[in-house]
Amino acid sequence: MENDFFTSTFDQDQDQTQFQAPPVQPSMDRKVNIWTGRFEDESPLLEELGISFSNITQRTVLVLNPIQKEATLDVIQDVDLTGPVIFCLVFGVFLLMAGKVHFGYIYGMGVIACCAMWMLLNLMSRTGIDMGRTASILGYCLLPIVLLAGLGIVFPLNNTIGYIITFGVVLWCSKAASLMFITALQLRDQTILIMYPAGLIYACFALLALF
Repeated sequence: MENDFFTSTFDQDQDQTQFQAPPVQPSMDRKVNIWTGRFEDESPLLEELGISFSNITQRTVLVLNPIQKEATLDVIQDVDLTGPVIFCLVFGVFLLMAGKVHFGYIYGMGVIACCAMWMLLNLMSRTGIDMGRTASILGYCLLPIVLLAGLGIVFPLNNTIGYIITFGVVLWCSKAASLMFITALQLRDQTILIMYPAGLIYACFALLALF
């Protein structure tokens, strides 16, 4: 009985060894960069993290052009939150340089604004929009108010000229956001309808830079 037990165990070990896959040898064709320790054919780290500077540049240029009448869907359809986070940080730093500590207000108002705009847009359109694209568009269109906050470091905005500039900047932001939302949702003749809630959102942010 003992011989049969050892024989069967030896046969099972042979069967496992017979059907075991050969070890995979590392490919010697891939070259390693001696300075970074990464493979040369490996994609960059920023690309793996989903950060595209070309996309950030395209959206920034689109927002900074106040006479833009149309936007391409290729630029808007990607969810990019890198630019909005950077703009919110710069906005808070500019306010801090002007003696105003409003980091909590910026991110709190941003979350509430994104949720409210997301619900409103899904009620207005049949296709709908996700929360990521809503936050991305609202964040990128905050850039003129960021510039307004930078201007407030040098020149006081709590006067008649400052009020006029702030009103124009709010219209600028709301128009850019409306253009992007209309393109993303493929809507027509609803620019003013989207500009109104967007203008209310950006007016709240402009008040932080104004007072």
